[in-house]
Amino acid sequence: MASAESTTEDEPEAETAVETARRQLEHAATHLDVSDGVIERLRQATSVYKVTIPLERDDGTTEVFTGYRAHHDNVRGPYKGGIRYHPDVSEEECVGLSMWMTWKCAVMGIPFGGGKGGVVVDPKELSKGEKERLTRRFAQELRPVIGPMTDIPAPDMGTDPQTMAWFMDAYSMQEGETQPGIVTGKPPVIGGSYGREEAPGRSVGIIAREAIDYYGWAVEETTVAVQGFGSVGANAARYLDDLGATVVAVSDVDGAIYDPHGLDTNDVEDHDETPGMVSGYDAPETLSNDDLLELDVDILIPAAIGNVLTAENAHDVQADMIIEGANGPTTSTADQIFEERGIPVIPDFLANAGGVTVSYFEWLQDINRRAWSLERVNDELETEMLGAWEAICTEQEARDISWRDAAYVVALRRIAEAHEARGLWP
Repeated sequence: MASAESTTEDEPEAETAVETARRQLEHAATHLDVSDGVIERLRQATSVYKVTIPLERDDGTTEVFTGYRAHHDNVRGPYKGGIRYHPDVSEEECVGLSMWMTWKCAVMGIPFGGGKGGVVVDPKELSKGEKERLTRRFAQELRPVIGPMTDIPAPDMGTDPQTMAWFMDAYSMQEGETQPGIVTGKPPVIGGSYGREEAPGRSVGIIAREAIDYYGWAVEETTVAVQGFGSVGANAARYLDDLGATVVAVSDVDGAIYDPHGLDTNDVEDHDETPGMVSGYDAPETLSNDDLLELDVDILIPAAIGNVLTAENAHDVQADMIIEGANGPTTSTADQIFEERGIPVIPDFLANAGGVTVSYFEWLQDINRRAWSLERVNDELETEMLGAWEAICTEQEARDISWRDAAYVVALRRIAEAHEARGLWP
């Protein structure tokens, strides 16, 4: 077992999403008899599509942005994954995130593969009109590689149901007919699913509830800190708050608020609802986002951005359990440290899989042109999350491995079986 010092030195200065995803894949593969050929295929993206997007700004000038769409693996069904607007979008990030989408769909038993895309842009610097024009042009540039049975985008960081509505309309106009199944995460009035926006946070809450029960804790005595009080973090926090847990700290990009007696999460407006309301909320104490990660709590939920738990701060984390709400918040080296310290980490591609699960429900509703009620969506989501949790529990207990490795075993077995069944085109 590596010492803390050597472990820290071994971590790259900036581990990319694809590096983290590949290290996790290779580590998990040691627990399962999967052919080297399948693992090698899964280390690579099937394709990465890069486009340039000219945008006429409101002042009449033209600016050109770069967009990507990564396709990782579609052996089990169409590519599926979000589109993000963020200054740090890169080809490597899109490939890494598309890999996690492959595992996420497989662990949930959903007949999709992994995709991810984005535009290198700060959406805060776009007017509403500029964002719409950018989205419509991006949809047009991606038309050769997307489709309701080929690749189905969804919202992600910097995008939302309105973005998906513009995207769907642009695609539909070119096709000459309304195609609601081209994207998920749309407003319900045009074929979106009730409960889709809340689903990733709700699934984090469901898995947290099950993990609390698994370890024999009393939910009423469980303290929780949530980094990132956006759509995922806020819905997870409110779900746990409603169950009786004590949410002591939440944060937005500007900082964190802390109350050891518990915050009223329904009174705090999330960052998506009103930017700045979290850090500006009247709470007993304010903290930095880094300080929140090191609070002495039962459960830490990193639900903001990737790579926030690293070799640099992993030894200072005092939480008894980590449940990943964001995609890739824990580097592979930090993962090793947490395993050595006996801190369980429930992986992102299980915990936040509610988003893609309800996206699948939305896709089914669009195909059948029949909407589901919110109650049905939530009931179906509960069933799917519990099924995935039970499958992972079985592997974790039988093999005495980490939660992340157990989730990979479930996902990899399903993907490998599909590859073996379909074979390799000569």
